[in-house]
Amino acid sequence: MNWYLQSRENSDVAKSTRIRLARNVHGFPFHLSKKEDIEALEKKIKDNLYTIGYGLKFFKLKDMDDITKMSLVEKNLISPEFVLNKNETGSMLVNEEENICIMIGNEDHLEIQVFSCGLDLENTLNLAIEIDQKIEETLGYEISKKYGYLTACPNNVGTGLRASVMVHLPALAKTKNTKKVLMAIHNFGINIRGVYGENTESTGDMYQISNQQTLGITEKEMIQNLNVIVEKIMKQERQARKILAKDDITFEDLIYRSYGILKYCKKISSEEMRSLLSNIKLGTDMGVIKELTDLKVQKLYLYSKPASLQKFFGEQYEAIERDIKRAELVKQILEEK
Repeated sequence: MNWYLQSRENSDVAKSTRIRLARNVHGFPFHLSKKEDIEALEKKIKDNLYTIGYGLKFFKLKDMDDITKMSLVEKNLISPEFVLNKNETGSMLVNEEENICIMIGNEDHLEIQVFSCGLDLENTLNLAIEIDQKIEETLGYEISKKYGYLTACPNNVGTGLRASVMVHLPALAKTKNTKKVLMAIHNFGINIRGVYGENTESTGDMYQISNQQTLGITEKEMIQNLNVIVEKIMKQERQARKILAKDDITFEDLIYRSYGILKYCKKISSEEMRSLLSNIKLGTDMGVIKELTDLKVQKLYLYSKPASLQKFFGEQYEAIERDIKRAELVKQILEEK
């Protein structure tokens, strides 16, 4: 089963983990603008795919239809900017499980990404480093003895590491403490971003928590620091959930109203779906809703998104049709045995 449909002990708050390593291949310009340079880099990568291993397959963005590309964005495998700015020149390596995805020719030559469900920074980093070392042995990187890995953006120089954890904070939102908690962790050198990264907004009470510093600190130290911060956020969110649970009737009424709308609606927008799902996931995680499993909630999150919805049904729909099909999808998933 793909990582984005899985869950673990801490998935009630920490939905997923991503490790990204920015790397540039030795012998190529940092900003790939010439067609021949892009093609030469792609050829070098494709020629060494078997050596790199991990079941990675090569895909070019321009060979994909728009719905497929956007479904990859919805899974957080690639960024919206990658599709927007590199649609004609960008490419990627991805394995069948989709827990490894390497964007080629984005800001840096390679953006090596490894994903896992829940809060799992150490294991995810270890796999990313293993893949990174194999690629470095095969392709060679641009490295400075003084600064470390050289990157297109100075903010990434050093380790080139961006570690992030997607967290679900509905109780902090309902108790009006989200801003206070997130402002506090920002002072510890931590970035807070929306669901799809930089310059995107939070939706459905979801936030990306990631490191700022990449220079003068090791990868292990970075994820240890981030892990401490995320655990503090998880503690604050769980305390807020206990406060909500004290008013049993009001809280359960909110959860079951959301569940009822979702279960019996005939059409529903993507925005309303995200809002209702935030309440429903909260209710499921707290044991209020007995009818749902973690897997069903994960499926609802993924397949209700516009592109993934159309991939699920194998058809292309206009906006109003998507709202109708989204309601059909909900009933289909809820009725699964």
